[in-house]
Formats: sequence, structure tokens, C-alpha cells
Amino acid sequence: MKLLHRPDLFSWSTFDTSRNIDFHGLAWVRPEGNVLVDPLPMSEHDLAHLTVLGGAKHIVVTNSDHTRAAQALAERFAAELCGPAGERESFPFQCARWLSDGEEVVPGLRVRELRGSKTQGELTLVLEETTLITGDMVRAHQGARLNLLPDAKLQSRGEALASVARLIREHPRIDAVLVGDGWPIFRDGLARLRELV
Repeated sequence: MKLLHRPDLFSWSTFDTSRNIDFHGLAWVRPEGNVLVDPLPMSEHDLAHLTVLGGAKHIVVTNSDHTRAAQALAERFAAELCGPAGERESFPFQCARWLSDGEEVVPGLRVRELRGSKTQGELTLVLEETTLITGDMVRAHQGARLNLLPDAKLQSRGEALASVARLIREHPRIDAVLVGDGWPIFRDGLARLRELV
């Protein structure tokens, strides 16, 4: 796995040829048990690395299009699966927890629901007020710039932009934006979010 902007954050990726961007899985390593977000299938190297770092205690899936390897890794590490409450009735598998806006997955990792995306109640996560972790709706097809899903895939562009504006308003210390799809932004993330809005 690749070390990110903090010593406790790692990611692993796969290149999607149809969109010409990387998809990412994320691991937050913490003494009380590691948290994975939208985990992709792992190479033997990355799986061994994660195992050395303590495996996984919680796995968060931000939306039903990012289920990826969540179930397989939950079984391997006996981790708690967490999904979006907005998709509870239609989600492809059962989760131990259904997360709603304002909840903490674990201390320091707050859930925010996004409106207007392609799925109901898509989750984004705010890590210790400085790092935003996104799933599908907020992405980055070009370095140092954020964008939304194409309008054709959004339920409402206006609601999507309002959701981003709310993140800016309620979490003014955001510096890094770790997208599920595309280029991560490690500095000046709040400015990039403002440009998007």
C-alpha cells in the first residue's frame, strides 16, 4: 500500500481504462482497530502489508457502486461492515451498521451524507476535521482539480453542489481531499472545493 499525507493513512489503487483514472481503497491505521473505506481487491503484497498493520476492524462502503472487495475483506478480518442508511433497503449485502449524517464511525471519523448523487444518501467522511474522504460524487479526473459526477449520472446537480457547499461551511479546516476515483489532493483541499462550487 502507498503511504499518504499522514503516517496513519494508506491507499491502494487500480487503473480503470474506461475512465482513464485510478480507483482507490483507503486504510486508516489506528491502535483501536483499522478502518477501510471502499476497499478494492488487494494484491498479495498489499494484503500482507495490511495484515502486518493489524488488518481491519471496520469497513465503510460509501455507496452501492463501491462495494468492491468489502465483503471478502470483512470475512477475512472479521471486520464490521458499514453502509449508507439511505440505501439500506436496496444495498447488495447486509451491513452490521447503517450510517447516517453526523454519526461517527469511530472517534474522529464523522459521516456526512451527500444529496443529489447517483445513489441515495451517499457517504463522505471527515477525518479529524482536516481530511475529506469521498466516494463517487466528488472526484478528480485532473490533477489539482475536483469535479462532480457527470450531470447525466447525478439525481440533482443543484443538490450535489449544495452538499459540497455544506461541507465547506461546516468543516472549514479541510486540507486534504482523498477521492475514491481520480487524483487525491493533499493540500489546499478547501480551496479546490470552493472552486468546484
